[in-house]
Amino acid sequence: MKFNRSDFDNEELLSIYKSLILPRLIEEKMLIYLRQGKISKWFSGWGQEGISVGCTYAMDKDEYILPMHRNLGVFTTRNIPLQRLFSQFQGKSNGFTKGRDRSFHFGSQAHRIIGMISHLGPQMGIADGIGLAEKLKKSKKSTLVFTGDGGASEGDFHEAINVAAVWDLPVIFVVENNCWGLSTPSDEQYRFKNFVDKGIGYGIKARKIDGNNILEVISAIRKAREEQQNSPAPILLELMSFRMRGHEEASGTKYYPEGLQDKWIEKDPVSSFSNFLIQEKVLSKSLKNEIEEDFKNQITLSFKNANEEPLIEPSLENELNDVFYPFDNTPILPQKENLSEKRFIDAISDSLSQSMEKNSDMVIMGQDIAEYGGAFKVTEGFIDKFGKDRVRNTPLCESAIVGASLGLSISGIKSVMEMQFSDFVTCGFNQIVNNLAKIHWRWGQKADVVIRMPTGGGTAAGSFHSQSIESWFFHTPGLKIVYPSSPYDAKGLLNASIEDPNPVLYFEHKVLYRSIKENIPDDYYTLEIGKAKTIQKGNDISIITYGMGVHWALELSRELTDISIDIIDLKTLLPLDKETIYQSVEKTGKALVLHEACMTGGIGAEIAALISEFCFEKLDAPVKRVASLDTAVPFAEQLEKQFMAKSRLSHIVKELIEY
Repeated sequence: MKFNRSDFDNEELLSIYKSLILPRLIEEKMLIYLRQGKISKWFSGWGQEGISVGCTYAMDKDEYILPMHRNLGVFTTRNIPLQRLFSQFQGKSNGFTKGRDRSFHFGSQAHRIIGMISHLGPQMGIADGIGLAEKLKKSKKSTLVFTGDGGASEGDFHEAINVAAVWDLPVIFVVENNCWGLSTPSDEQYRFKNFVDKGIGYGIKARKIDGNNILEVISAIRKAREEQQNSPAPILLELMSFRMRGHEEASGTKYYPEGLQDKWIEKDPVSSFSNFLIQEKVLSKSLKNEIEEDFKNQITLSFKNANEEPLIEPSLENELNDVFYPFDNTPILPQKENLSEKRFIDAISDSLSQSMEKNSDMVIMGQDIAEYGGAFKVTEGFIDKFGKDRVRNTPLCESAIVGASLGLSISGIKSVMEMQFSDFVTCGFNQIVNNLAKIHWRWGQKADVVIRMPTGGGTAAGSFHSQSIESWFFHTPGLKIVYPSSPYDAKGLLNASIEDPNPVLYFEHKVLYRSIKENIPDDYYTLEIGKAKTIQKGNDISIITYGMGVHWALELSRELTDISIDIIDLKTLLPLDKETIYQSVEKTGKALVLHEACMTGGIGAEIAALISEFCFEKLDAPVKRVASLDTAVPFAEQLEKQFMAKSRLSHIVKELIEY
């Protein structure tokens, strides 16, 4: 291996060596501890240290890096205290995730490191968001994100690079090519010869680097950063290496062809660089031994101290309190009393506009939302008012854009993303339920993201544009779900959702956009998230509902004038206002839960169970649910009407009254 030291003096070469040897010595110790049963699992980066250390060494300390589970050298080169790192490995409260997640599944804002989740790939979309924030701030900072040759087969790889290319983002995409995905060799992962070939297809620069040559890695990253400072644009670097140990230690390496590891041992990044420095008389054997001995003592002592930290004492209060980032939900009242008539869609547009004015760096993103104004024209005229940097058309890359929204939040910028139709959220599902929802609970990072979801049927749009999908997320702790039914609530709750530093899924029923209107404040105001409202008082029966169900219930009440109906508009599904539900049911003694979504597994099932559990003695009849059929949403008008819950509502209400 040839090292070009022309840009490195002796002092820096020695500093690089110290950074390179530390993760190797930690690995040696961890493998001993693993055999002794002192740690439970280990993902080895043995033989790949040149990539982790070289990339991190070349980045400024205030530039974000998004590593993976084989990048110990990123964490050590960023000088994370070893005891705290080992506390993380051992599941101690001093760890970054307080025992809630393992190994490198964490981040640290102090060290500008954003940790991965097990689903390889989503970190790349987050890097896009951080890169976008740096570009908007004109910071001339780069963002570096790792992926592997195996993980690069995922759609997130394509989406993230495509978005970065279209938006000219200063992101360095590092493909850590170690030739194997667990036991699957590269020739069973892809058919192209090199990852750099992909650069042509995306219209970006791409280079192949010897990942075991740490000086070559450092030089390549420095060159990429310099290019991005002069002209922001993504760069793809393929860093070649080899995974000397198993995917994780227990899986072993028996699947490797005989002699393959011997070949790569000769290219070991640590021993090769060490020998080079000795030849250059930068490093003596005695100094080498001195450095190693000092590090070994630090490692042993730090692990001992971490291991001696007390075991976590489980606390229900701590676990539940950390699900959401703390937020004062007190409503903001309008400064002026001026009212004007607005349709549901106008209220949403008004909220977005005023929130963009209030938060001068806030970004809204979505397909066709810029010049076109969005599929439903919610953002029409926004380009003229706020500019294209803040009102961004996106490629058809839902996963990358949800990830980018999180990246903006990590960088301190609020964002609102529009799903063109809520049905399309499936393409960003992983980012929502595994990144947005869990990130604060895992390591304290807020996800200041709102995802707007045009939803619901009644427009003869068929099964891919008409679904009611809120229950898909109702089961996921860490998300807030808001579902207004009136223009007043639409504006106040969207403003509140944007104020809230937690991830909010904000559902907008498409039929309501232009079919209802009311006088609402012109001024900015918010409403309390998590608070239901009794919109009609009655004594005979409680209908608990939300969204379009509210209007169905009101319509039925006008028809059945002999029945006194108490109508509860939930407005927020997570968190759920249980007390308002219980108060209504205890008053009427009869409960019906109504929603447009399909019956089985719907939110109504949970509400019915809560009523049965906590209001049982007050009930005069079984709790009833009225929901849409357990089929996909049909296209033909007659079939869709039959599908809808509304078609069965009157019959069930009468049946319940007569019970």
